[in-house]
Amino acid sequence: MRRTATGAAVAGLLLLLGTACGSRLPESDFENRATPTPRASAEPIRVGVISSATSPVGASAFTGPRDGAKAWFDRLDARGGIDGRRVEVRTCDDGGSGVGNSACVRRLIDQDKVVALVATTALDYAGASQVSRAGVPDIGGQPIGAAYDTYPHLYGIYGSLAPRHGTPGWGGELYGGTEVYRYFKRVHGARTAAVVSYNQSASAAYARLVTEGLRAEGYRVVSEQVDFALPDFRAAAADLKAQHADLVFDALDTHGNSQLCKAMDDVGAHVTAKVTNVQNWTSGVPEDYKDAPRCRNALWATGSSRNYEDTGDTAVREFRDATKGLSTHSQWQLEGWAAARWFTDAAGSCARTGITRGCVDAFMNRGEPYTAGGLLLPVTYERLAEPPKTRRTCLSVARWRDGRGWVTQGDMNTNCFDVPQIAYRP
Repeated sequence: MRRTATGAAVAGLLLLLGTACGSRLPESDFENRATPTPRASAEPIRVGVISSATSPVGASAFTGPRDGAKAWFDRLDARGGIDGRRVEVRTCDDGGSGVGNSACVRRLIDQDKVVALVATTALDYAGASQVSRAGVPDIGGQPIGAAYDTYPHLYGIYGSLAPRHGTPGWGGELYGGTEVYRYFKRVHGARTAAVVSYNQSASAAYARLVTEGLRAEGYRVVSEQVDFALPDFRAAAADLKAQHADLVFDALDTHGNSQLCKAMDDVGAHVTAKVTNVQNWTSGVPEDYKDAPRCRNALWATGSSRNYEDTGDTAVREFRDATKGLSTHSQWQLEGWAAARWFTDAAGSCARTGITRGCVDAFMNRGEPYTAGGLLLPVTYERLAEPPKTRRTCLSVARWRDGRGWVTQGDMNTNCFDVPQIAYRP
């Protein structure tokens, strides 16, 4: 349901595809568990990780959750696994296509007999209905499409309140809150926001959703649309400067964002925040925005998980320790790590009776909020007959600063607002 801050946030990257388009576990977690020696010959627990690693948007765009999940399971196995059983990770690259995704689902479920899928990150989750029919729990996936608000047995990393009876949301409509816009209005006094999009259907549709949310929060909205094939970002930047925009939101890809930022620097357009999302919350900012130092230092990101830079937090520090060998770090890696931890807690609850798909699914359906040791804002799954009109929603906020990286802005558990829920069609 946190669509503005999370699920819909990836649209900035994905909307173009229609045209081309930690943690070291605390020792206490292993107290009173069987050591691996007596169970050395026990069959491993198999989990599947599907990612669009070779999708049309680039080789690294969808691999963060996979890498984070694998890091968790590597560390877990080094400490004895689950009840002395090793977790065997079977990965599958669906190539970013629906056909490839369905093939991955069939292989992992029918051939590899995985107990669950973990940290799914699929550009086209065409196999979602197959996963649901098989009763395989899909834990902590990224809600790039509407699958996690459509099918039972699928548990996206941000939760859902939808009925999930095979139709997206409520009668085909999903709902998102306005907490991001409320935050910048309340905390930073923003009043005018620019929304930049391409003249391409998916981009324009997402821009309309952002615009509607901003207007619901009382903003004056400046709409800027550029040509997809030959975008004139300089003209858009000049206009948002002339309109005295406080904030800039976009429905652009990563390349478009960097070019817009460069144009903003070139024309001297200074804003309170150039707001991006969790998918772009990475350590690659210096390279991606190398030609736009002023705009780069106005980048803000919002999401629903604790900043991967917050190494003062024990759970984050464990994640960073386990992933120190990775060339880059990202918020999606941390969320993949949290998804793997979620599966581990579910499987651990089944150790005495048997780690089966049904038992793991029952843990996921138990109705209690989950935080992965404080890495996530409380994730809930309910099946409401009617969508909520308002909801109290919290968000994680960080700002990029050269030399310091992503700097957390306030506590994500207290950055909370009662906001309206706005309907949109996926």
